[in-house]
Amino acid sequence: MATTHRLELDDQTLREWDAVVVAAGPDGIILDRSAFYPGGGGQPPDHGVLIWDGVQTRIVDARKDDGELLLVPRDGDPLPVAGTTVRGAVEDGRRTALMRTHSGLHVLCGVVFRDFGALVTGGNMDELSARMDFNLEAVPPGFKESVEEACNAELRVDRKIVVRSLPRAEAFDIPDIIRTATNLVPDDVKDVRIVDIVGLDQQADGGTHVASTAAVGRISVVKVENKGKGFRRLRIAIGDLWASRAGCGQRSRSWPAPARPTRTCSPGAGRRDRCWSRRSRPRGAAGRAGPG
Repeated sequence: MATTHRLELDDQTLREWDAVVVAAGPDGIILDRSAFYPGGGGQPPDHGVLIWDGVQTRIVDARKDDGELLLVPRDGDPLPVAGTTVRGAVEDGRRTALMRTHSGLHVLCGVVFRDFGALVTGGNMDELSARMDFNLEAVPPGFKESVEEACNAELRVDRKIVVRSLPRAEAFDIPDIIRTATNLVPDDVKDVRIVDIVGLDQQADGGTHVASTAAVGRISVVKVENKGKGFRRLRIAIGDLWASRAGCGQRSRSWPAPARPTRTCSPGAGRRDRCWSRRSRPRGAAGRAGPG
């Protein structure tokens, strides 16, 4: 059984919390509770810091290893010993950008499945950019533009994004719950985490998401690539929540203006490393997960 309680699965809005170090060594730090997402399903891991005894340890990677969540410190940063109480903080800008991107990919998946019946064969994402591969034999004229238009229509509708966990048998009774060409849910997973974009897309997923489709921003289909017979790759970019119209410099009335940035500073750290930028999220920009 894993040592770390995964806080980000309970509350995707959480960015700071207290924890106790269970173990620390060259391979990483294990906490009793953590909101660092360890990566998976194409979503990269979180970055952030641990604050303890007037110093900070920068976390540059997080990963699962033999069931344990390891927080990987930056080379040369101090390691807290087992039993130390720390304050953890996830880098807000990166996490929120990845949540918007991940939810945007689910919107894309839902639109392509609904309109073209295609399943996902692969995908990956970075902050505000991503790719997704589909088993599409051919695409009609205007495919790129129609997919982009349909995706942004779903963002404007502002569909709720609900996360919950179901027993495996109950989850797999839901039609089309697996949107990949191959079932990637391990056989030993007893409870399946479901991400439901209400009225559009419902699928098994372990990542972090925003609370509704409007919080994604705007989706641009940058390119459609032919990856061989029966496969198409769509590259997308996620635009600001206040995307300008056709480069004219005027804000679209469909999108809210961005919140003013704030800063959070860690006590007792060096001048260069003590502060990291945080952008206040618009209301509804990050969602609370169901049980899991």
